[in-house]
Amino acid sequence: MKLNSLPSHLAALLVTGALITGIASGCARKANQAEQAAVAAAPKWLAEIDNGQYGQSWLESSALFQSKVPEPTWESSMTTFRKPLGDLQSRSLESAQFATQLPGVADGQYVVMRFDASFANKKSAIETVTFMLEKDGQWKSAGYFIK
Repeated sequence: MKLNSLPSHLAALLVTGALITGIASGCARKANQAEQAAVAAAPKWLAEIDNGQYGQSWLESSALFQSKVPEPTWESSMTTFRKPLGDLQSRSLESAQFATQLPGVADGQYVVMRFDASFANKKSAIETVTFMLEKDGQWKSAGYFIK
């Protein structure tokens, strides 16, 4: 069917629908690429935490994270909450979700990941790790929570 054979309002709706579908597809593709990039960056950072390299993990976190959590506070928190869990036994990605808005932070590009994890002293845990896209194009940690 040719657009010029349709009434103008129907042709406009078809074109608008095609544009919206194209935009949505582009957004979904961008979100998927962001999720993949953040998920690829997370294991190195998590390994530093697993190995007790808390200072190094802080150095490799986002500027936002560093501005909100001073290095001594981060190291103390990890020593208090993560270290007692013991060695990592397993970790698997449960979900990764792209977001441009999160509560309490400026708009940007974020990926919130949830990992099912098992440690020597805690057999079942959920790690929530948020990475953000830095100005230099690198995905870096912006948050870590373990439950």
